Amino acid sequence: MNDDSHESSRYDLDNFSDDTPKYSSARRSRAASKIKPVRKRKGLKWKLIALGHNRLFIAAIILLICIAVISVSVSSCNNSKKSEENAVKTQPTTTSVQKVSSYKISGVPVIPQSELLAACETYACTMLLQYYDFDIDEYEFVDNYLITRPVYYGSDGNMYGPDMNSAYAGDVYTGYGINAQGMAKCMNNYIDTTDSKLNAYPLLNVPLEELCEKYVVNDIPVMVWATTNMDEPYVFATWIVDYIDDDTETQIGDTVSWQMHEHCLVLMGFDEENYYFCDSVSGKVSAYEKELTEKRYEQIGKQAIILK
Repeated sequence: MNDDSHESSRYDLDNFSDDTPKYSSARRSRAASKIKPVRKRKGLKWKLIALGHNRLFIAAIILLICIAVISVSVSSCNNSKKSEENAVKTQPTTTSVQKVSSYKISGVPVIPQSELLAACETYACTMLLQYYDFDIDEYEFVDNYLITRPVYYGSDGNMYGPDMNSAYAGDVYTGYGINAQGMAKCMNNYIDTTDSKLNAYPLLNVPLEELCEKYVVNDIPVMVWATTNMDEPYVFATWIVDYIDDDTETQIGDTVSWQMHEHCLVLMGFDEENYYFCDSVSGKVSAYEKELTEKRYEQIGKQAIILK
């Protein structure tokens, strides 16, 4: 090797020797200063961001959300179902009322009409009063509490008498009768002398079937106006009214009529074919066919009395 080559090699070695590094320390310092140090991320926020990049974690979160939504839906349905069940339980139960096909009140006395031959109303009301344990008979009632007025011919040849809603027409042996409104007043005249809180109430235009449904099935016997043996009634006497009280629509000078066979009984039972009455004329409990009885009841004015 010539000297030039040796010189060249030495030159190269000199350039890369430890005394002359490829990069000076000054340059190395400047380069290092340009590299920013990596800071370690701390806190929940950064942990969540890191987890967000994890696919398995994201899938787990979605699964949990789905499970939560399904659980809420099922719970809501169950609560709704329970609410409906509770609503059904708390709603009042409506049951159809089944009509009673037959019923008889026990303990209603029957008093035979032996002496006061024209006083069927008095016998019927006495039976009713005795059923409620009032201590009275037909004679005491007639003597002290029955309001009566005579029926007579005037000098003009016309017949005069009371309004039967106000008093009994004639006498109890040969007379005519009294309507429910007037008889209830007489009964209350007696009841007022006792300590009882009961009162007699006249009922007008109430069907017999309704009387049975409202009163008889509840052990409340009912005085009813019909006819003797359910015979056909007819107008027997007509007179000009000369007596009224304060509780009647009839006026002095009006004309009223009394029908033959008019009779008062105590309704105490029924079945599918008959009504049953405590009957003073027969002296026993009498059964009368429903349709015929309803017709007679209507012909005599659909009148009744109850105590309550």
